[in-house]
Amino acid sequence: MTASSTRRTTAAQSRLAAVGAIAVAGALMLTGCGDQTKDTGSDSQTATAAPLADKLPKPIRDKGVIKVGSDIAYAPVEFKDSSGKTVGIDPDLAAAMGKQLGVDFQFENGTFDTLLTGLRSKRYDIAMSAMTDSKERQEGIDPDTGKKVGEGVDFVDYFTAGVSIYTKKGDDQGIKTWSDLCGKKIVLQRGTTSEGLAKAEAKKCPANKKMSIEAFDNDQQAQTRLRAGGADAGSSDFPVAAYAVKTSGGGKDFQLVGEQVAAAPYGIAVAKNQTQLRDALKAAMDAIIKNGEYEKILKKWGVTDGAVKEATINAGGK
Repeated sequence: MTASSTRRTTAAQSRLAAVGAIAVAGALMLTGCGDQTKDTGSDSQTATAAPLADKLPKPIRDKGVIKVGSDIAYAPVEFKDSSGKTVGIDPDLAAAMGKQLGVDFQFENGTFDTLLTGLRSKRYDIAMSAMTDSKERQEGIDPDTGKKVGEGVDFVDYFTAGVSIYTKKGDDQGIKTWSDLCGKKIVLQRGTTSEGLAKAEAKKCPANKKMSIEAFDNDQQAQTRLRAGGADAGSSDFPVAAYAVKTSGGGKDFQLVGEQVAAAPYGIAVAKNQTQLRDALKAAMDAIIKNGEYEKILKKWGVTDGAVKEATINAGGK
């Protein structure tokens, strides 16, 4: 029933006027609430676009960038393509995680054995470089001396890989296992699990059959030395060795020998005091595993054998 359909006294009309004023004020308040709802909707859309953004530490969220220390010469995990763009398994995974977190992962090149130093000095926010999660790295222990050399790091583990030996194609010199390298020369990348395995095996060799180890700043340099005949064998993580065998010289340069050993998780290294960042990275990795992006990326690079079902924290060395 409208107000005009009934006769009103003057007093009643006055009361109606007052009620009308209140109603107008209420409408204005509701309009204001409506605008706030629109703002909230905008925030909600942002949250939908990057559903895990609020898990990041505020300084990183505000900056919009995670600086990544990486040895960008380790195909297919991370390397430069013919145009100079950084590509590979790790950059693809990082880009997928970035969509979940609402940030860009900015890869910065460095030699592998200096990445954790760069992380400690805050040059990088994280290190993501086919880095094996080990107790020594978690605790900042030098594997050669057993002495503490740094604070150590936490790892967000996201992939599993073993270590392989490869030789020149058609010239394996009877090498099938690490013990067959006694009396031989092996080339590899400095600071890697391959170097640790080689040093451990070299200690077991008899005095008359010493193993010679030549370590380089990056794996491509080691491959070049082997290709030129400057060594008997090379070693690197299985995905890298397999990629080199497939692509170097059109598949004519190298061959894998024996089985991969020492399977262990790759981890994203994070400073011990950055637990919020660590947990945000784990949440993002779990999200891309769940939504299928993770599997698509591993299929793209032919490394699905190393897939994990969920990200873990410091699972290496257990």
